[in-house]
Amino acid sequence: MGTSGSWYVVGIDNGGTCNNATVLDAGGKFLVDRLVETPSRVLEGPEIAVEALAESYEGILAHTNLDPSQVRAVGLDTPGPASADGVISNKGATNFSMPAWHGFDIRGALAARLGKPVTYTNDANAAALYAHHAHFGAIASERSSVAAIVGTGLGGGVVESGRVITGSAGMAGELGHVHIPVEGILAEGQPVPRCNCGFTADVESIASLTGIVNNLLPYWLTRYPDHELAKGVPIGKAAKLLRGFGEKGDELALKVFEQQAKAIGRLFTIAANFSDPHAYFVGGGVVEAAAAFRDWYLAKVRENTLLRDEQRALSVFALVPDLDMAGARGAAVAALAATPAT
Repeated sequence: MGTSGSWYVVGIDNGGTCNNATVLDAGGKFLVDRLVETPSRVLEGPEIAVEALAESYEGILAHTNLDPSQVRAVGLDTPGPASADGVISNKGATNFSMPAWHGFDIRGALAARLGKPVTYTNDANAAALYAHHAHFGAIASERSSVAAIVGTGLGGGVVESGRVITGSAGMAGELGHVHIPVEGILAEGQPVPRCNCGFTADVESIASLTGIVNNLLPYWLTRYPDHELAKGVPIGKAAKLLRGFGEKGDELALKVFEQQAKAIGRLFTIAANFSDPHAYFVGGGVVEAAAAFRDWYLAKVRENTLLRDEQRALSVFALVPDLDMAGARGAAVAALAATPAT
């Protein structure tokens, strides 16, 4: 790192609707404390979308009164799957279904457009990295963590010594597709959940909005036929309404979310035996909720994570902070770590 204010990196979180940008100085201080969004235009193809990323970059510089000469590097995150170098999967990816995106080097294209080095991180990894650094601060490089980000799917990230583990093909930390034992999670007669990826009984098949739509809610509505959501509400809409019911203590909703929390607990139990992290983070829409509900959810995750006494004494469970800004901030942290101080 350099001294605060000596130079800067920009972080850009690329989403299906908007890009969000932030600025981090060489000393590790963020200059932006809110969302600064511009349209992402990813559905219009790579050329237009890369130009939209450039507009996001230029907009955040104007917002913070910085000159491009003061910026040494840019961090970019997008949904995966993509390679460690930011090449979108040949089969496409979330938000990148158009054939023109398949195999597209989004990192390289942005670097060429901006004339700046660009560091790539997938969006869940970026959120995990930000959670790690926000929690551990000055000792982040001495700590490890695992994060589960519950959204449409189940993303995540593994951080060791303050850096995201990317793996040989850039696909490490795809925690949603880790198989877990479902005995003790599923109710009597409940079908084994199936993931859109083709797996059965992986974490995403339970702990995701898609898992609720495809697997959990259809079963529980048969057990609560008089429930408000069982009365002609389309399953997709019902799934999105479910968190509000959970916040009110609704029995059906709590059954669903407890199964999700148990699934994440099983995932973290595997992590405890595989990498023995210092911290376990949970993020995503499910915890963007009333305090009592998110605290209950996190407590259920902790309760279902089986740790040895020695591990429990040293580990923490926490929520991903500043979730709407976590992606851009994590991308900026990754860029800062990859940029020489001199």
